Amino acid sequence: MSIKRTTTAAAIGLGLVTLSACGSSDSGGAGDSKTVTLVSHDSWAVSKSVLQDFEKQSGYKVKVLKDGDAGQAVNKAILTKDNPQGDVFFGVDNTLLSRALDNGLFQPYEAKGSDQIVQQYRIDQDKHRVTPIDSGDICVNYDKAYFSKHKLAPPASFDDLIKPAYKNLLVTENAATSSPGLGFLLGTAAKYGDDGWQDYWKKLRANGVKVVDGWEQAYNDEFSGSAGGKKAKADRPLVVSYASSPPAEVIYADPKPKTAPTGVASGTCFRQVEYAGLLSNAKNTKGGKALLDFLISVEFQDDMPLNMFVYPVRETAQVPEEFVKFGPQAKDPETLAPAKIADNRDQWVKSWTSLVLK
Repeated sequence: MSIKRTTTAAAIGLGLVTLSACGSSDSGGAGDSKTVTLVSHDSWAVSKSVLQDFEKQSGYKVKVLKDGDAGQAVNKAILTKDNPQGDVFFGVDNTLLSRALDNGLFQPYEAKGSDQIVQQYRIDQDKHRVTPIDSGDICVNYDKAYFSKHKLAPPASFDDLIKPAYKNLLVTENAATSSPGLGFLLGTAAKYGDDGWQDYWKKLRANGVKVVDGWEQAYNDEFSGSAGGKKAKADRPLVVSYASSPPAEVIYADPKPKTAPTGVASGTCFRQVEYAGLLSNAKNTKGGKALLDFLISVEFQDDMPLNMFVYPVRETAQVPEEFVKFGPQAKDPETLAPAKIADNRDQWVKSWTSLVLK
C-alpha cells in the first residue's frame, strides 16, 4: 500500500505465470530457530528501533526477504509453498487474497491482539489464515496548482472524470500490471456494476485517459503535481494514486509546505486492505507466530503509517497528524466483497485490457 508501490505482476488478472524460485536459498530459519523470515513486497518498511525492540523482547532475529512487487511476491509464494522462502508473508491485499487462500498459502493462526482490529477488516474469522495489517484508499489525486491556474474545479467523482472539462488530464496504471491500476478498475466495477463499468471505461478512453505500466511512472513521470513530475515537466494533472500521497508530498518536501500541493478526489476511492499470514510449511512456526503478533502490536501499528504510508487497522493505534490534515481516509470508499473479486477479477482484467489497450 505504500506510495512507493509500483507494478504488480502481469499475472494479476491473467492467471499465474511461471516464476523461478530465485529468492534466498535460506529456507527461513531452517536449522536456526532464532531466525524468523518475513517475505514481503518491496514496499515493506519499519523503523530500525521498533524492529530492534521486537528482536530484543522476543529473542528472534528478523530476516526480511523483499520479493518484488505485490503480485509477483504473492505468485512466487504460491509456487514455493511446499518449500517456502520464509515463515510469514506480508502484503497480500483484498484484490488478490482469494488466490492466496485458494492455493493454501497460509496455515491457521489467530494472532494475539486480533480482537483489537477494526471489525470491518476482520475476514476469514472461522479459520484465521490471515491477519489484517493495514488499509489504504486508491484514489485519483489532483494537482492543485494546475486547477487553480486554469480556474477549473478539480473532479470529485468517477462521473466527473468523463466530462469534457477533464479531457486528456488523467493518467492511470495498467490494471493487469499494477496494484493501484487494478484497484481503480475494481472501484469502477463497484460503482457501476457488472453491466455498467465497461461503458464507463469506453467513455473514459474517449476522454483521453492515458495508461502506463505502473505507479512509479504514472506518479513520478506523468503527474504534474508530484515532486518528480515537476522535475520531469509532466503534463497530466490527474493521477490514480493513494489518499496518503498528499501527506507524503508534505513530509518529504524541503522546506515543508503548510498545505499539500496535491488533493484527493474523494468520490473516486477504492478501499484496499493488506494482510499477513503464517506460511504453510514454515520452518519456524513459533517465531512466525511471534512476528504476526508484533505486526498488530501497538508499537508497530503506530510506527507503520510514516514508513509505508498506510493506515493502521488496530483500533487504538495513533494516526499521524499529517495524515489527518492532508490525507484522511475516504468516508465512503467503494468496496467489493473478496468473493466477488475472486469470481470476476480475471475476466474483468481481460475485458478491460481488450477494451482500453487494444
